[in-house]
Amino acid sequence: MPQTLTPAPYTHEPPPSTIKWTRHQCRAIQESGVLTGRYELIEGEIISKMGQKRPHAYVITRITAWLIALFGEDFVQFQLPILLLGEDNEMSEPEPDGAVLRQPAAAYRDETPYASEVLLVVEVSDSTLRFDQNTKAALYSRSGIPEYWVIDITKRQVFVYREPAPSGYQSVAVYAPDEEIATLARPEQAIRVADLLPLLSL
Repeated sequence: MPQTLTPAPYTHEPPPSTIKWTRHQCRAIQESGVLTGRYELIEGEIISKMGQKRPHAYVITRITAWLIALFGEDFVQFQLPILLLGEDNEMSEPEPDGAVLRQPAAAYRDETPYASEVLLVVEVSDSTLRFDQNTKAALYSRSGIPEYWVIDITKRQVFVYREPAPSGYQSVAVYAPDEEIATLARPEQAIRVADLLPLLSL
């Protein structure tokens, strides 16, 4: 059985000297050529997403294959932005490692999907675990995304966040490598956590 955790309060506070950027400002400096490469905007901070270690890339490949098998490739996007709701909309534009959408890709051909169109978001974590469990969990919960997974590569486990609320997800559980996990949208189709993770070195 997965271990149930007590949700921790959201505590992230950016340094006082940090420049606060908006989505529109980021778009403008990107189009000017000043901002290049992959990045995401989180609470007014521009965070670089350049470079991935091999275990991180492996897990993204595994979760990609599994979610596509579950939902079909037209309903799954990877490392692409989603738009948040409410006060978070202007200052944040996360790019989760995976997202399952309510409508097929053609519905978002000319626009970025909003959080209300997202069934599940997934982040693959190694060095970013605390940030993903704290800051991103708070953002996704405030926008009402019903389910959020954090795949912890280092400790070989998956944190599952459900029951979103303005104060944060009300349900948090952690699944060990030998346990099976399933999405709310496809509860009858589970996968063993270890099958999403790199093989252990002998």
